[in-house]
Amino acid sequence: MGELAIVGMDCAFPGAADLEAYWQLLLRGGRVAGQVPAQRWDPAAVPGAPARGGFLADADVFDHEFFTITPREAAVMDPHHRLLLQCAWRALEDSGRPAGRLTGTEVGVYVGVMGGEWGRLTMGDTARITPQLGAGSSAGMAANRISYHLNLTGPSLAVDTACSSALVAVHLAGNALLAGECDTALAAGVNLQLTPALNQVYAQLGLAAPDGQCKPFSAEADGIGRSDGLGVVVLRRLADAQADGQRIYAVLRSTAVNQDGRSNGLTAPNRWSQQQVLRAAYRRAGVGPEQIAFIEAHGTGTALGDAIECAALGAVHGIERRQPVAIGSVKGNLGHTEGAAGIAGLIKVALALHHRIVPASKGADRVNRQLRLAERGLTLLRSPLRLPAGEQLAGVSSFGMGGTNAHAVLASAPPAPRRAPLRRREPAAGVFTLTADTPEALRRNLAAQAEALAKRPRSAAAALCWSSNRARTGLPYRFAATARDSGQLADELRRAAGPDSGPQILQRPWDQPVVAFVFTGQGCQYPGMTAGLHRESAGYRQHLAAVDQALGAHLGFSVAELITSGAERIHDPLTSQPALFAVGYALARTLIDLGVRPAAVTGHSLGEIAAATIAGALDLDTAAELVVVRAEAMEATAPGGMLAVRAGLAELTELLLDEPELAVAAVNGPKDTVLSGSTAALARIEAALTARGIRGRALRVSRAFHSPLIAPAAERLRELTVGAAVPAVPLASTRRGQLLGAELMDGHYWAGHAAEPVRFAEAVTALAAQAAPTHLVEIGPRRQLLSLVRRGGLAPGAALLHPAPGPEATGWELAELVAELYRAGLDPEWDALYEPEDRRTERLRPYVFATEHRFRWNAAGSAAGSAAGGGADSGAVAGVGGAALRPLAGAGVPAARPAAVGRPIGALTGVNAGANAGKPVSPVLAAVIETVVELGGYHEGDVVGGARFYEDLAFDSVMTMQLKDRIETRLPQLGAVPVRELLPALRTVDSLTAFLAELITEQVA
Repeated sequence: MGELAIVGMDCAFPGAADLEAYWQLLLRGGRVAGQVPAQRWDPAAVPGAPARGGFLADADVFDHEFFTITPREAAVMDPHHRLLLQCAWRALEDSGRPAGRLTGTEVGVYVGVMGGEWGRLTMGDTARITPQLGAGSSAGMAANRISYHLNLTGPSLAVDTACSSALVAVHLAGNALLAGECDTALAAGVNLQLTPALNQVYAQLGLAAPDGQCKPFSAEADGIGRSDGLGVVVLRRLADAQADGQRIYAVLRSTAVNQDGRSNGLTAPNRWSQQQVLRAAYRRAGVGPEQIAFIEAHGTGTALGDAIECAALGAVHGIERRQPVAIGSVKGNLGHTEGAAGIAGLIKVALALHHRIVPASKGADRVNRQLRLAERGLTLLRSPLRLPAGEQLAGVSSFGMGGTNAHAVLASAPPAPRRAPLRRREPAAGVFTLTADTPEALRRNLAAQAEALAKRPRSAAAALCWSSNRARTGLPYRFAATARDSGQLADELRRAAGPDSGPQILQRPWDQPVVAFVFTGQGCQYPGMTAGLHRESAGYRQHLAAVDQALGAHLGFSVAELITSGAERIHDPLTSQPALFAVGYALARTLIDLGVRPAAVTGHSLGEIAAATIAGALDLDTAAELVVVRAEAMEATAPGGMLAVRAGLAELTELLLDEPELAVAAVNGPKDTVLSGSTAALARIEAALTARGIRGRALRVSRAFHSPLIAPAAERLRELTVGAAVPAVPLASTRRGQLLGAELMDGHYWAGHAAEPVRFAEAVTALAAQAAPTHLVEIGPRRQLLSLVRRGGLAPGAALLHPAPGPEATGWELAELVAELYRAGLDPEWDALYEPEDRRTERLRPYVFATEHRFRWNAAGSAAGSAAGGGADSGAVAGVGGAALRPLAGAGVPAARPAAVGRPIGALTGVNAGANAGKPVSPVLAAVIETVVELGGYHEGDVVGGARFYEDLAFDSVMTMQLKDRIETRLPQLGAVPVRELLPALRTVDSLTAFLAELITEQVA
């Protein structure tokens, strides 16, 4: 059998609401049996059955809005289905490949579920049967629900082999992966005690523990205690998981399934078949029983079951070995979770291998001596067992009452590749992301993550951030914050979870942000520019090295070393121009690797060469040669200077007439002009400007760029052969002051570009008109152009960003830029932000679903109460022994509905909930809303005109036909509404209303 990896897990058991709580329960040896909740049944009415067991406290809680399920449908769904949906979502998040990234892919779903109590509870009253109830009551739909709501298209089936159902589901999921039927598989098990029926069966068979507790292998063992529970594991082929860098809890080496055949009774275990299934699993795994360190046994705590299982285990493992095999059973902690028993055991073993510690065996203090454990090579652990280094092997057994047996062999995860850590002065910056379906849900999850992080030892945050980027994205409302360590991150999350969350929480726009790049030119260089980013960003280092190599072929020295060394000669034309080009190119390529791809580019003076390279007009080698030749030519020209003036051309014309040695070098905005020429002429005009109250600032340059003094350099560029192409990305030319058309950027172009004025203001205006950027990113070693753009109003409405805005810049500013664009709708290529050693999975707090909605049932037949939680007023939706099933509010929920519960349907998409306020409601609109409320179980005030039928109201084909029939009954003047005409109108409540009103008008006419 090929090896499989367990890459994600989630679970909920009594006393353990999630994976971490489950592990803590196991480590402390806790037991969770309690009284039967009043909601389930009255123990006094079931004589002879135990009055205790393991019960999930919130089995009736379901965040139906998250999965876009109507309250009416949620109320009639089998509670198993509701719990599984949430658990599957969280398990996929834990795997680092959340449901949103897997939508439409061939992910398999295999669910172990035992019996069909919900169907028996709800389908008995034929007068109350609905299509939704029919779909919601089938045990076989347990897997299909997950596949449907998460849009997974691989194999999907429920498995019922009684108590071995979950481990058989794992077996089938593993085989599907190995056969290539899917690349990811969910294997699950679920169990809820909906009625006391099975308690009575166990009691009549003499298998029920009077106190409702399993005591496996103990001298006190006296039968089965039942328990709720569910778990989901995410499986992948080991090679695929390693290639994708997923965390691996454990390796599934093999599974085996067989049947007891005709033994001494349908419900009695068969020792020989149990031995055979163990040997088959070991054979397929290629291991011997002497290699197994511990076994999670079936271990129900019945006298016959424990004895037969220990005999079978002893027959296989009772061989010469250094230490006996440790055995245990989680049923001693939880009770028997029946259809979920196999997954409870599998998750326990996977966690034990992951943490390299095996929890103590319940019952080890009072071992049943009749089991003869020692002579069979078996032992119960009185204290936790620490696993030594190296590969460790373990087994999991699960046996079904009808005779279907399953066994799995697990191994510890292979060691992750070692990466040499970088020497940093401080931890790297990362971007922590989190999304949810509503602002309230986002704040709830931010608070939960903050609480979880606060409990951890303070550590670097980069791996936490990377893990969040992989698993916590895709829902409409998104949060992003930059952090270096977990303490700082916890503070940010806590602040964002408060009422004043500020700009860190945004609804994802329908469109991606439109980004334009603006490359800076001469004058913004400084010693050690981008050195901080170079230390922290692997991507930036890589691209700077590439451009350094291209330039080095013409320069004879390393520009990268010059840039990072802090040398003062960075200001010389021969060095500054190649260095600025290198920084611009490397920054732009770093952003593009992160998914920040420009819709248009422009560059100020020298910056246009980098812009042309990124746009595809020049290749890197050609651009490098051009830059070096340009720098050499400029170095050979006469000295001069440049003066930035806060005035427009009109104000300078008269003064320039008296200074023939000066030229307009750049027009950067309505009130931003740069003059160029001899230093003496510049000093004279600066004095004249000061006298008029006009401010001027000398630029840090040694040549009079873009003036007649540059003519010799321009001639050399004109003679240069430059291979150029039409830009693949729109490029606004600062020579032409407009978008570059078919003109090639050859030697003639660059000669004029060097000598003529820079028409920056016109170029940015043309760029803004072409691309309509939402974000303008300056590419260079410090802020220089963004202030010009802002002052001149050159790109109205665009946010202005910079990835390295000055000498103090590090990787923090780059991360902040990505966070800003993520909040604006960008889906970055997150890996490019992090160093390789930071791209490792850290476990995050699972998604916290809303708990406002409760959908209760009562096996005794007493009527359910009405609820604040949604839809109860629409009428009973199913019968339980004659009782209505309605959504219920939990204890302590205030009479007024919380905002999250009472949100008008359609509010997520910006629909104005009060759009119809104060307006007379037409009879047609009233009929539509009344019908929607009735079919979906909504509150009337929750359905607004902009609500979308499929995305917001969770309509499907069945509800559509019911809508048609009921609308025709409410509005008889319509006659028969043609389905072909109805379907296109089912966009929103308003669009359907308009269609029906028009149809009535036609009928009357």
